[in-house]
Amino acid sequence: MSNNLGFCFGVIIFLLLFLIVILGVKVILLRRAFREIMKEFEERLHKDTNTLISISSRDVYARALAANMNRQLRELRSKRHRFEQGDLEIREAVSNVAHDLRTPLTAICGYLDLLSESEHSDTAVRYLAVIRERTEAMKQMTEELFRYSVFMNTAQDAVYENLCLNSVMEESIMAYYTALQGCHITPKIVMTEKRIERRLNKNALSRILGNLIGNAIKYSDGDLRIELTERGEMVFSNHASRLDEVTVGKMFDRFYTVETAAKSTGLGLTIAKTLTEQMGGTISAAYSDHLLSIRLVFENMVCESEI
Repeated sequence: MSNNLGFCFGVIIFLLLFLIVILGVKVILLRRAFREIMKEFEERLHKDTNTLISISSRDVYARALAANMNRQLRELRSKRHRFEQGDLEIREAVSNVAHDLRTPLTAICGYLDLLSESEHSDTAVRYLAVIRERTEAMKQMTEELFRYSVFMNTAQDAVYENLCLNSVMEESIMAYYTALQGCHITPKIVMTEKRIERRLNKNALSRILGNLIGNAIKYSDGDLRIELTERGEMVFSNHASRLDEVTVGKMFDRFYTVETAAKSTGLGLTIAKTLTEQMGGTISAAYSDHLLSIRLVFENMVCESEI
């Protein structure tokens, strides 16, 4: 009797061990299948390819998961294609509009110059001044549209080089110093003595910095702090009492403008954001106690050494 019990107990132990081994093998195979799915999914997200996820596992649930992810990938690619096509059409439309407006605006400015040389009544002089002001505003916005289309169409072919952020920032500040002084803004510059280098496109970086300084000219209450930290963060801060958190949250949206910048197309910060992301950087805006802060960071470090 005891022998039979011992035999039954041994069989049960053997079956349990066998089940544990089977379950262990099953878990290992499932983990390998999920690793395959994760790897394949990561590759498909970062490559422009129509190849779908394929796995070696024969597990029903793993293959069902892969099939479901493939359906999501198809939808994602379709939406991305529509987005890219729509974005391309918008850029082409902007370029065409800007080009079509430049010629008649140039002619209008020429005729205004001729009219200004003639004698007119005070009323006519006042009207001409208003017309010139509006024409110059339109000309400025047209040029901004044209620059937007040019930058967006040529950004993919940009040449990258090792740049010293300290030097590029100094050049950008000097280029806009007269405009800042004209708005009674004396920038406070806080720049690390450490040489900060990144591999970027100089024209694109100069455009980004110029647009950020131009943004301060539009919205500042009269102050501007420009900082370059030892970590390579570039921060532009100024008081802007006419803004609010909702407005600041939309500042990077294409064509978004606020009443305080009625002569703007709303593309300045959009260009800055697009160029920043194309070069692997990040740009963000924060607003607190009427203080607007825009932070620009590029992580593709080349080297950092003491000047």
